[in-house]
Amino acid sequence: MRTVWPLAGFVLLAVVSCAAPSKSLYSWYGYENAVYQDVKKGTPESQEKLLGEYERIIARQEAIRRTVPPGMYAEYGFLLCRSGHREEGISYLKEEIRLYPESEKYISRIIKQLEEK
Repeated sequence: MRTVWPLAGFVLLAVVSCAAPSKSLYSWYGYENAVYQDVKKGTPESQEKLLGEYERIIARQEAIRRTVPPGMYAEYGFLLCRSGHREEGISYLKEEIRLYPESEKYISRIIKQLEEK
């Protein structure tokens, strides 16, 4: 009987800690669906819709935590460059590097290629 109580306490603690709601650091909102729809359709309209979705995600995340998820500025910036807004897109790519310095090596190569075009 002595060994049952410590084990029961451990199991109870494990269940309670797993059931506790965890607050995510970042919110992605409808990101997955928006990207899927753009890839699936591949039309200029779906790309414009995806740009709008990125803008909403960024605005909502900045309002809540003041930091967007890793890669969000990079994806948005690259999509802006693809849609003809090169200068604005490059500024978002540089913002990705500022927020996430570990991305500098990769993102700076993308920026260099975009600036050479």
